[in-house]
Amino acid sequence: MLLIKNGEIHDAVNRESYMGDICVEDGKIKWIVPTDGAHGYSLATSEAGEGVEVIDARGLQIYPGFVEAHGHIGLDGYGIGYEGMDYNEMNDIVSPQMRGIDGVKPLDPAFAMAAAAGVTSVCVGPGSANVLGGTFTTIKTVGKRVEDMVIRDGVAMKCAFGENPKRVYRDKKDSSRMTTAAILRETLFKAREYMEKKEAAGEDIFKRPAFDMKLEALIPVLKGEIPLKAHAHAAEDIFTALRIAREFKVGITLEHVTEGHLIAEELAKENVPLAVGPTLTNASKFELRNKSWKTPGILAAAGCQVSIITDSPVIPQEYLPLCAGLAVMAGMDPFKALQAITINAARHAGIADRVGSLEEGKDADIVIAEGCPFEVSAVVKYVLIDGKLIKDSESYQK
Repeated sequence: MLLIKNGEIHDAVNRESYMGDICVEDGKIKWIVPTDGAHGYSLATSEAGEGVEVIDARGLQIYPGFVEAHGHIGLDGYGIGYEGMDYNEMNDIVSPQMRGIDGVKPLDPAFAMAAAAGVTSVCVGPGSANVLGGTFTTIKTVGKRVEDMVIRDGVAMKCAFGENPKRVYRDKKDSSRMTTAAILRETLFKAREYMEKKEAAGEDIFKRPAFDMKLEALIPVLKGEIPLKAHAHAAEDIFTALRIAREFKVGITLEHVTEGHLIAEELAKENVPLAVGPTLTNASKFELRNKSWKTPGILAAAGCQVSIITDSPVIPQEYLPLCAGLAVMAGMDPFKALQAITINAARHAGIADRVGSLEEGKDADIVIAEGCPFEVSAVVKYVLIDGKLIKDSESYQK
């Protein structure tokens, strides 16, 4: 058992922070008790029992472990160049059968860097080269074997709109936004027909359609078990993604949403999760020309569920908290910015039952910092993942 005492708790649920103690047991948050602020002492401290490990967080800030809603850490190796990239199948524009979990490199140094900065959970998967790229998985940022890192696998099916599929397949199969949309529609139509034939055949294997791994992979999408995870920067691509999701009555999350601030009122009506970023980069293509740090704040103020993302390694994963800070500097409400890299990101990735906030019963993924991690001067002193101390103040290196 571990007791974290006397810290200022930012739980990502309550807008106001409060002084309190947190008890951790068996990898979970056992209880959280506000302290008597006048005396700096918790009425529940004595309940922890003897032989308890204690972290005195007096003068420090306590946060949930930070969550990345969309990235590719572990699928693009740190410092190994193009030959280490595993996040795009470059030979097939329709590859929904790909699984992000099969490309993750748990020993990639980028994971240790992320964890040391307090990023404890990430949603990772295929890139945006293909119209359909495969499934994302959610993992913790520590471990040697990916199966042991998994929070939930197969959380979303990647699809992509805009310039990337056009660029990669311009001379092969896709040279316009109309083509991209048509390819996605055709594949979803085929998958729906395949699913219906399977269901009609029942247990009679002789009546079932011939097995098709691509179409099989899309059945969870059509059944509403997982959403499409739609790469879309430009306003027109965002609306095309929403239109197709509506046509096929499937769930969807929107990724990047670079021009979201231009259509904030429309997106608020749609009530779908939005992951904004990466913003700490150059506008390297036409569809990024309206990139702005104001985007997440404008969308949040409009009532949208907003996450802030690095799209790692586009921005190194450890700079996720800094990205939230830059959004605050551009006008985003600080509490909404915290939620954008904690509970909203967890909701976006379908893992909010386990991570994203400091609440009893959730995984003990906890960040203890000197100062606010949104600021470059902050020092992350302790990081816990599943209740295990993976970084402490003694081993800290700036």
